[in-house]
Amino acid sequence: MKSPAVTLFGCLFAGQSGLLVLTPVLSDVARDFDVSTAAAGQLRSVSGAVAAVVALGLLAGRRGWHLRDLLSGGLTSIAIASVASAVAPSFEVLATAQIILGAGMALVLAAGLAAPARWAPDGQRAAVLSWALIGQPVAWVVGMPIVGVLGAQSWRLIWLLPLVASLLALTGVRGHERGEPEPAAVGSPLRRPGVARWAAGELLAFAGWAGVLVYTGSLITDSHAVSVTTAGTALGIAASAYVVGTLLARRWVALAAHRMVLVTAPALAAAALLLGSFRPSFGMSVALFALTAFIAGMRMMAGSSLGLDLGAGPLQAMSVRAAAVQFGYFGGSALGGLGLILAGWSGLGSVLAILLLLSVGVTAAPRTSAKVGAR
Repeated sequence: MKSPAVTLFGCLFAGQSGLLVLTPVLSDVARDFDVSTAAAGQLRSVSGAVAAVVALGLLAGRRGWHLRDLLSGGLTSIAIASVASAVAPSFEVLATAQIILGAGMALVLAAGLAAPARWAPDGQRAAVLSWALIGQPVAWVVGMPIVGVLGAQSWRLIWLLPLVASLLALTGVRGHERGEPEPAAVGSPLRRPGVARWAAGELLAFAGWAGVLVYTGSLITDSHAVSVTTAGTALGIAASAYVVGTLLARRWVALAAHRMVLVTAPALAAAALLLGSFRPSFGMSVALFALTAFIAGMRMMAGSSLGLDLGAGPLQAMSVRAAAVQFGYFGGSALGGLGLILAGWSGLGSVLAILLLLSVGVTAAPRTSAKVGAR
């Protein structure tokens, strides 16, 4: 059997690849289709809204799902959407392709983060979960320079990254046994103590982080007049800070996941505010993005661990999280775009900081006796 850590790393890498490819080329896409950069940023809103609906569909279903089947379906959807996006003749067709992409991302995110609870050896859930989560920032570290090089030729070539990544991950997933299906949901997991507040906090936190991911590439190219290749390479290197934050958080989540969520969110808000408002140089903007990514890695690891410990069942909890993440991406892209239109990059940073601070106010899920290292 394939290593679950390696397989899930590849799945989350592929899912994140579909999200990140547009980041440094939004301006090029907007120019090619004669729309504004803010309008191009709403492409992520489209995929996010669809992903949220699909994640909610997993919760509403009354059948048991095989995690391997969900991952295979999600990765196949990402591959199809990548091809459709690369050949899109109009902005409308490109937006339609994001519908398929969003569905695939939801399946990969929900099943990929539920799988550590089922596939990890005894006592290794935190380790496997962290490797799954690390697949996302590593996609930035490896993918952004690739996107920068490809995007310098044509934004259409950037879709090679999620296409290849999803096909490789699909090979790994098919090497795992199908196993038993996840138990069907009995009632809404949101009715369990602490789950609704945790989900609301994840939604707001991801809204703020999504705005950073969607608009930072354009912030750097527009503010500092650097090339797409330079911006993509710099952001890719800076995103490695997310990996460090995730690995660091893994050491404490078993005992302090709730406390970590409440402490890291305000720090993330301050970093996002600085990123949008303080842009004296290209190097400083990249450094602030690295700081933001580091704090985000800690916040998202802690939030995921907390959700798995709330007793809603792995797939149900991570489906709730996937819906919250995607609604958050939708809201972050939309509200971030509004802040950008009304007050420029400083307005963007202010909006994102407010969303992150609000996440602190609603995240009051009680700590449980379960440990993240348990099965």
